[in-house]
Amino acid sequence: MDAYWRAANYLSVGQIYLYDNPLLKRPLQLADVKHMLLGHWGTTPGQNFIYAHLNRVIKKYDLDMIYVSGPGHGGPAVVANTYLEGTYSEIYPSISQDEAGLRKLFLQFSFPGGIPSHASPECPGSIHEGGELGYSLSHSFGAVFDNPDLIVACIVGDGEAETGPLATAWHSNKFLNPATDGAVLPILHLNGYKISNPTLLARITREELEQLFRGYGWTPYFVEGHEPALMHEAMAATLDLAVKQIRKIQQNARVTGDLTRPRWPMIVLVSPKGWTGPKMVDGLQVEGTFRSHQVPLSDPSIHPEHLKLLEDWLRSYRPEELFDSQGRLQPELAELAPTGERRMGANPHANGGILLRDLRMPDFRDYAEDVPTPGVRGIGDVHVLGPFLRDVAKLNSEQKNFRVFGPDETLSNGLEALFQVTRRQWEAATLPNDEFLAPAGRVLDSMLSEHQCEGWLEGYLLTGRHGLFNCYEAFIHIIDSMFNQHAKWLKVTASLPWRRKIASLNYLLASHVWRQDHNGFTHQDPGFIDHVVNKKASVVRVYLPPDANCLLSVIDHCLRSRHYVNVVIAGKHPAPQWLTMDVAIKHCADGIGIWQWASNDLGAEPDVVMACCGDVPTLETLAAVSIMREHLPDLKIRVVNVVDLMKLQPPTEHPHGLSDADFDKLFTKNKPVIFAYHAYPWLIHRLTYRRANHTNIHVRGYKEEGTITTPFDMTVLNELDRFHLVMDTIDRLPQTGDKGVCLKRHLADKLILHKQYIEKHGEDMPEVRNWKWRNP
Repeated sequence: MDAYWRAANYLSVGQIYLYDNPLLKRPLQLADVKHMLLGHWGTTPGQNFIYAHLNRVIKKYDLDMIYVSGPGHGGPAVVANTYLEGTYSEIYPSISQDEAGLRKLFLQFSFPGGIPSHASPECPGSIHEGGELGYSLSHSFGAVFDNPDLIVACIVGDGEAETGPLATAWHSNKFLNPATDGAVLPILHLNGYKISNPTLLARITREELEQLFRGYGWTPYFVEGHEPALMHEAMAATLDLAVKQIRKIQQNARVTGDLTRPRWPMIVLVSPKGWTGPKMVDGLQVEGTFRSHQVPLSDPSIHPEHLKLLEDWLRSYRPEELFDSQGRLQPELAELAPTGERRMGANPHANGGILLRDLRMPDFRDYAEDVPTPGVRGIGDVHVLGPFLRDVAKLNSEQKNFRVFGPDETLSNGLEALFQVTRRQWEAATLPNDEFLAPAGRVLDSMLSEHQCEGWLEGYLLTGRHGLFNCYEAFIHIIDSMFNQHAKWLKVTASLPWRRKIASLNYLLASHVWRQDHNGFTHQDPGFIDHVVNKKASVVRVYLPPDANCLLSVIDHCLRSRHYVNVVIAGKHPAPQWLTMDVAIKHCADGIGIWQWASNDLGAEPDVVMACCGDVPTLETLAAVSIMREHLPDLKIRVVNVVDLMKLQPPTEHPHGLSDADFDKLFTKNKPVIFAYHAYPWLIHRLTYRRANHTNIHVRGYKEEGTITTPFDMTVLNELDRFHLVMDTIDRLPQTGDKGVCLKRHLADKLILHKQYIEKHGEDMPEVRNWKWRNP
């Protein structure tokens, strides 16, 4: 594989340094070096080395394998290898396999209008962006769940290995079922340096490093050296051994039924940083040091001595042996790569939409809550959803393409019904008192790591399956950055016609800000919504269903959707139910609407619009409306409920947005709007600032006030409660006159009584606790 590796290195250097004469048929001239581009050489030769040897074992053992590149800016290697195996030119015909194609290949790299320096969505065979370090191993495990024939070769950079998510991801082997899942072959590339510092794993003893990975449950094999010929022999033998061990483990589980957790093999590749690059530059050592991490030669176009080093470097790969006079790879080298879909750049698992099949879905209407009149008490919206998700898991158990992920919170978040038909997948030891643990299951929630749950789910989706991530609302922030990367991936791939759309990333955020009675301030943060809406409107969706029937309709829609990030926020505690299923379906389809049964404007211009978004804000708004309709019966009140948050934006900003005319029909052009919102108030102002009536929209939401307290007191602390909503309305409606002043004084007294009552009894006042909607 040496010649193939040299060819990949040659192409990789050609990408990092733009030049006009890729085959060096004549001496490199100063004018040939047009521009110095940002690229990372330090990680590239090792990745080329690994990729070449993986090609060999794929052909030898007829493996189904994809390549995950973890070490950040290793893009030159992945692009070079997919070009050599032919997939790059098949997808991008203008990057032809000749000298003209090579020029275009080099010209596009890390250049305006071109491709990034990491393994981006534009690169065939990639499911892992690499722009942010830490997620390669969890993505790899997500890819092999329910993919019994797939092996993911995951290259972990030793700098990446220092990140929290990656350091934790080594434990993913405790969740891999050798009978029903594929395998991950981690290859830790230990080249010793980060940008300007040594890496930790390279500066501990071999004994300590080996003990570390054995403690994680792996069997590490070391391939170490700097002489290419010897390294090729060692890598070939080690990969053969690793593949044979993987097959033996899988056969033992699948034929004999032995599900004892195995020690999966992993490889530690120890090679010099910047291997085969310039050894010395300007009197300083480069190869084998941090100086090779980025671009080892600075702008050869103005440094003739660097130009000579670049020419010597390129010539060291002997390109005249690798390419013919037309710039085509020699046929005997091209034959070293696998063919068809066995090429890692052409493997359909790396373009998961090709493999995606629709879920078998039950009819969500069969799970409806009976709502004979608005306001009947429910068991908790997420508890109603549980049986629906249970049957989604059951209906898709045969095709094994749906899983629920969460950090030890499936029960806590009210989805206990799932365990009627499935178990938590868990390969570590079990004890008699453990609950719902089994070697195979549709739920992965036994690792208390949001990073792993997110990474597993992303890998699962990217390889053509479906899933749901349930989490406490406050702690979904832990994966803010992972969400960023996935949303960016979706945005970019949507514009690549050869990339098929994948199933949406669905978040169910229960245990939300307004019901953290005994957890307190640490668990009270609804800010994930603000983070999500910063992303491209073509990608993100945010839903706040007010009751269980709306939740069922929303989740059914989300599980059927493609290429979105859907954020759904719902409560798990007993709460009023407002809409029958038929009404809920229409309301969710519209995303926003007037609740005529709670309004008394009778289609005329109202005096005030009482808007609400979220289950608790809806409850408090309707309680406030009932107070005003009793004490201020002449007020014309319109109630508007929002399910789809993005309806508030104009259609120029989000495809779900309302036209100005439709927005004005709901919220009027000049009447006060008292808006009770689930999260931070300023987001509503941001979404509506272009509307004609935006100066009259007064939002109440979470104001970063919280503690261990009663449910109603949480709304009081943040002035989202019914009493504050009424008082705010009176302040903006001078026509309420003396009646309004009297009611406001009465409600101020109620707030004092409330405080006294909860301090004495530890629960909310009966009139709050037992309140029910009654039509006046």
